[in-house]
Amino acid sequence: MKILNLEVKDAKIPVVFESSKAMPVVLLRLVFKVAGSCEDGEKSGLAKLVANMLNEGTLSLGSSEFARLLETRAINLSASAGFETLSIDINCLKEHFSYALSKLKELLSEPNFTDEILARNKALTLGEIASNENDFDYVARRGLMEILYPKTPLGKAGLGNEKSIKSITLKDAKNFVASHLDLANLFVVFGGDVSEAQTATVGEILSVLPAGKQRNLSHFATSDKCETKEIVRPSEQAYIYFGSPYEVPKQERYKAIVATFILGEGGFGSRLMEEIRVKRGLAYSAYARNIFNLSYTQIFGYMQTKNDKKDEAIAVIKDEILKFSQKGVSKTELAQAKKFLSGSLPLRLETLFKRLDIAQNEFYDGKPLGSFLSELDKISALKLDELNHFITSHAEINKLSFCVLRNEI
Repeated sequence: MKILNLEVKDAKIPVVFESSKAMPVVLLRLVFKVAGSCEDGEKSGLAKLVANMLNEGTLSLGSSEFARLLETRAINLSASAGFETLSIDINCLKEHFSYALSKLKELLSEPNFTDEILARNKALTLGEIASNENDFDYVARRGLMEILYPKTPLGKAGLGNEKSIKSITLKDAKNFVASHLDLANLFVVFGGDVSEAQTATVGEILSVLPAGKQRNLSHFATSDKCETKEIVRPSEQAYIYFGSPYEVPKQERYKAIVATFILGEGGFGSRLMEEIRVKRGLAYSAYARNIFNLSYTQIFGYMQTKNDKKDEAIAVIKDEILKFSQKGVSKTELAQAKKFLSGSLPLRLETLFKRLDIAQNEFYDGKPLGSFLSELDKISALKLDELNHFITSHAEINKLSFCVLRNEI
């Protein structure tokens, strides 16, 4: 695994690269930074709608013929948008990679952006939005984000809402592509049965993109107001989502991985699962985990319980996190966490695609390649007093906010 550099129109494009002849396959991913839902502005849902439209082929071939030509060669070419980035992926057999690249170039040059395609994707998005209103997990999760990140892009649904989707015009979609699919904010992930020399052919495809200007990603602070929001729906269960600030320097996040594994991410061995399911029988499962993104960081957790037990469940969550932050963990808990995190290493590195995903995240986070392994070494060497000092120094995890979707009690 290494970082290569492509020069296209005087722009240097980093390439996360690994050559592997284990299978005759190729993965190419174009990652456009600061091009996801964070850039929607007043048109929430725009980035995801644009990504969906990029999956509709080219103007010349149309959606069906473009898809047919790819399918006959077992080529997967797809676009997707998250909160921070928009990505375009190619996954194919080595023998069809040149053809896949030619189709990617056509897609970037003349995406099938027409009134008909826009109308179809808006209709599909509106259908998904309507369906999500009956997905109680989705509703409660969105409710939590609204109180943790009020008046920010994170507080809005990445999928958009009925009003925002209906307001999006073809000009909006075209302008988004023109202003966000550019070289200045691009990096590439490239691997498989390929050579370093083949990165030059990728560079030729990228020449159709505008140079652009580097965009800056905003960082959003997680609310510490300890709010609780309740949503009443005809639900047989109470859906409880919770979150709190968790500002951990990058060099100490390996400690946070261990700490949160013990608190709520380690399945039946975690504190929350032990207290909530095993001892009290309040829920089938409960978890808490870290979210460390460039744009926001937090503790995020979830559980589901009977409607009339929601208050007890919330009290248990608060109490367990408080005890955890004040007293830390035991020697046995640390040993078990180390054993699991180290033991699962082969599974996380077993395929090229998994290794490329890890390397992509390392590069995107500004870490050296190989940080994943060096952090595991640090975890293996982590001492109990060191971990407990870290845990007790992050009392902000007690500033919990809750969103509860429940039935009328």
